[in-house]
Amino acid sequence: MTSSDSHGSARTGAAQAATVATPDGPFTVIVREGAVLASGWSSSAEELAGLIHPRLRPDSLEPVDADDDRLAPAVRAVRAYYEGDLAAPRSVPVEQDSGEFLVAAWSALRDVKPGERITYTEYAERAGRPAAVRAAASACAKNAAALFVPCHRIVRTDGGLGGFRYGEGVKESLLKREAAARG
Repeated sequence: MTSSDSHGSARTGAAQAATVATPDGPFTVIVREGAVLASGWSSSAEELAGLIHPRLRPDSLEPVDADDDRLAPAVRAVRAYYEGDLAAPRSVPVEQDSGEFLVAAWSALRDVKPGERITYTEYAERAGRPAAVRAAASACAKNAAALFVPCHRIVRTDGGLGGFRYGEGVKESLLKREAAARG
């Protein structure tokens, strides 16, 4: 996980976007220079681009074929995930930006293993601020890089799914897929 703060200035330029079919619906990924800026179960790259922090938002979006080399690692990771390699998205770089806590929280999310479910309270602890449960929930809500930053693995203390930008049905499907693979 990187942030523009660590680079000292905002990143601009074009990004590429492609949509692939998944069992949970169309999945779009926006990539710039090999790093995922945004992704999720939507066929609208423009909608996903709106989730990118303004300091990282691309100047333009270039729609490309899912087999375009510039998106190959991200697209391969999505396809591999749905073929059973649940850790594949973890290998793709992600670039998100916001305040210090959100960046740390997104980094902590990337360490939640496939099939592992943790509560928002546990997530706040892993992000380094045990009392910041609401801020941890906010980090999930502001996560622009779904699947690559697996906020779907965070659940309510009572075991309920909690919210998910792409709907509880998608979240439940992902968690079931991961639980079945974990055995």
